[in-house]
Amino acid sequence: MNIEHILPEDIEKRSFEIIEQELNGRYIPPMEKPIVKRVIHTTADFDYLDNLFFSENAVEKAIEILKKGAVIVTDTNMAKSGINKNALKKLKCRVECFMADADVAEAAKAKGITRASASVDKAALIQEPIIYAVGNAPTALIRLEELIKQNLIQPELIIGVPVGFVNVVQSKEVIMNGSIPYIVAKGRKGGSNIAAAICNGLLYGLRDR
Repeated sequence: MNIEHILPEDIEKRSFEIIEQELNGRYIPPMEKPIVKRVIHTTADFDYLDNLFFSENAVEKAIEILKKGAVIVTDTNMAKSGINKNALKKLKCRVECFMADADVAEAAKAKGITRASASVDKAALIQEPIIYAVGNAPTALIRLEELIKQNLIQPELIIGVPVGFVNVVQSKEVIMNGSIPYIVAKGRKGGSNIAAAICNGLLYGLRDR
C-alpha cells in the first residue's frame, strides 16, 4: 500500500486533481464543472456526474445575483453552517435558516404543516433577492412551487437536493418543471452537505474570477 505524503494545506488541491483524473476527460460545461467537482469532493460519489442537473444558464444567473447581494435561505442549520461566511461577507450576502425559529414552529403547528413549509412562508417576506437551498425537506420544494404560482415568492435560483424516500423524487421533478432557474440532484440522493457544497461552488467561482 502506497500512502501519499501530502501537506495539510495541499489535501484539497490533491483531491481535486484525483477527481479530474477520474473524470477521464468527460466533458462538463465549464460554468457547471467547478460545482459538480465540489459536490463530488464533498461526497466521493461520482454518481453526481449523471444526476446533477442545471437549468439553462443557472450558474451564470446565480453568480450575477450574488454579485448584487443576495440572501441564501436554507432548510437546515447544517447547510447554513457549511456555507463559507467569509465569501458571503465579501459579496455583502448573507445566509438564513428559519427552521428553529419559534414563530415558524408555531405556524407549522397551527396550520398542520412541516416547519420546512412554514419556513418558506417566512422567507416570502424577505425583500432582497433569494437563492433557496434545500438539502433535506421535499416539503420545502413543494411549498416553494405553490408560492411561486401564487406570485408570493420568486427565488432567483432553487437548489433542490433533498435526500430520502418520501416525495423526494417528485418534489425535485416539480422544481425542474417549474419556471425558476434550478440546480437539482435527480433521484433520492442529496443532503444538507450537498446544498452547502453547491452554494460554496457558486461563491468560490466568484472569488476565483
